[in-house]
Amino acid sequence: MVKEVLQKLKKFFWFLPGFLLWAAYPPMGEKVDVLFALVPLMWLSRKGDVKKSAKCWFQSGMFFWVATLSWMPAIVKNGGPWPLVVLGWFGLAAYCSLYFAAYGYLSAAVWKWAREDVGGAETPRANYWRRLVAVFFAEPVLWCGLELVRSRLGGGFAWNQLGVVPANGGFASPAAIGGIYLLSAVVILINGMLAGVVERVWNAAKSPFRNLRVYGSLETVITTVIVLMVYFLPGAFNGHDVERESLKVALIQRNFPCCFAKDRGNENPWQVYQRLLANPAYLKPDLVILPESAMSEFGPVDSQRAYSFADWVFDLTGASLLAGGSRREEKREYNSAALYCSTNNTVNAQIYDKVHLVPFGEFIPGDKVITILQKLAPVGSCTPGELKTLTLPLDGREVEMGVAICFEDTDSAQLRRLAEMGAKVLVLITNDSWFSNSHEAVQHSWQAVARAVETGLPIVRVGNSGVSGVISPDGKATWLVDENGRELVDKEAAMCERVEIAKSTPHRIVYVRLGDKPLAVLFSLLLITMILVKYRNEYEKRRYLSM
Repeated sequence: MVKEVLQKLKKFFWFLPGFLLWAAYPPMGEKVDVLFALVPLMWLSRKGDVKKSAKCWFQSGMFFWVATLSWMPAIVKNGGPWPLVVLGWFGLAAYCSLYFAAYGYLSAAVWKWAREDVGGAETPRANYWRRLVAVFFAEPVLWCGLELVRSRLGGGFAWNQLGVVPANGGFASPAAIGGIYLLSAVVILINGMLAGVVERVWNAAKSPFRNLRVYGSLETVITTVIVLMVYFLPGAFNGHDVERESLKVALIQRNFPCCFAKDRGNENPWQVYQRLLANPAYLKPDLVILPESAMSEFGPVDSQRAYSFADWVFDLTGASLLAGGSRREEKREYNSAALYCSTNNTVNAQIYDKVHLVPFGEFIPGDKVITILQKLAPVGSCTPGELKTLTLPLDGREVEMGVAICFEDTDSAQLRRLAEMGAKVLVLITNDSWFSNSHEAVQHSWQAVARAVETGLPIVRVGNSGVSGVISPDGKATWLVDENGRELVDKEAAMCERVEIAKSTPHRIVYVRLGDKPLAVLFSLLLITMILVKYRNEYEKRRYLSM
C-alpha cells in the first residue's frame, strides 16, 4: 500500500523543478533557486533514457510556463475575450514546454553516448573524456541553442530565459561577452555540477566507496573556474573608459487603462500631464519620455493635436518629447514612437515604427494574405517598420538614440543592431496596462537588464502602469519605487534622472561585435555531430546483424 502511494507520488516529483524555477522569477523572485532548480531533471537525463527524460522535462516545463505566464488572465479582468486569452495562455505554455522536452531528449541522447564503452574498453577513462564533453560543452550549448531558436523562430518569444535571473541578481557582466545566453550557460553549468554531486552520492549509497571517482572534484573545480572567469573577464575586454556627458531625462509613468477596459476614465490628459510634469519641469530636463500608446490620448503621432501637445510640453519643460502612439500611412497601421524637437519655434518629429511585432497581438499570422483575419488582431493589423535610430539635439550636438517598443526589449539581436548603428542610449517604452493588477510589469522589467550589459549602453525604460527607471551599462537599475522600496506598478508618478552617455562613438563590446554567431555555429555543429553519431551507430548495428 505504502509502496503504491510512493510510486504515485513519484510522478508528481518531476513537477518540483518547474516550481523551483518559477519561484526564481517574479512575483516570488527567489533568485538563488535557479542555481539548483534543474538538478533533478539533469540527473534524470544522465541516465540516458531519452523518452522518459523528454516526458519529465516537458511536465516540469509545462508547470513552469503555466505558472510564470499566469499574468495573462489579467487581460480578462481588463475586458479581454476570456476564451482566446485562456487558449493563448495554455497554447503558449505548451509551445515553450516543447523546448524543455527537446532539451531533455537531446541531453539524454548525449549522456547515452557518454556512457558507452569506446571500442570495448572497460576502463573508466574511456568514458571520462566523453563525460567532460557532455558536462562542459553539450549541456550548456544545447540549452542556449534552444533558447536562441525560441527567441527567433516564428517571431520569437524570448521571455524568461535562464540568464534573466542572474542578470537581475548582480551577475550580469558575462552578457557583455556572450549575451543573455552566456548567463544561461553559467546557470546550466552550476546545475550540472550539482547534478553530478547527486549522481555520485546516489551511486556511492548503492555501492559504498566503489563508485567514487576523481572526476567529481574535477568537475566542481572546473565549473568554479569557468564561472569566475566569465564573471571577471568582461572587464578586460569591454572597457568603458570613454569621455561621458550627462543627459537629464524625465520619466513620466502614466496609468491609463487598457483599450479593452470598460472604464476608460474621464480625467483630462492635459491636466494629468501638467500635474506629472510639474516637478520634472523645475529640474529642466533635456528629454521627456512618455510610455507606449501615450499619444493615443491625443491622436496619431503625426497629427496636429500630437504636435500641439509636444509644443505644450516644450513650453512647460524646455525639453524634447519622446512618446509612443499609432499612425496610419497608405492604409497601413503602425505602432510608433515619435521624437518631437523644437527648432526655431517649430516642432518637428522623427518617427520610428515598431519592427518586432507581437504575433496574435499586433497582427495575426497570414492576415495580410487572408484579410478577414485582421479583424481578430486586438489592436488592428500592424505593419513592421524599418530599424533606425532617432537623433536628439543636445546643446548644439546630436545624440543618437535607439528606441524599442514593448516586446522589442526582449529582442537582444535588435538592440545589438541599434548599438552597431551608433546609438549612445537606448529608450524602452511599453504599455503594460493590458496586464494591470498582475506581476507582468515587474517580470517584464527584468527582461531589460541584460540588454544594457549586452550593448554597453545605458537604458531608460518607461512603462504605462509600470515599471520605469534607468539601467546603467553594468546592469545596475534605479527604478521608480513605492514607499516600501518595491517597483511602482499601477500608479502614476514621475522621476528625473541623469544618464551618463558617451560623447564620442561608444566602444563596441564583444557581444555587439560578434552577436549570436558563435552560439549558432556551436549549436549547429553539435546537432550535426549528434545526427552523424546516431547514423553511424545505426549503420554499425545493421551491419552487425547482417553478418
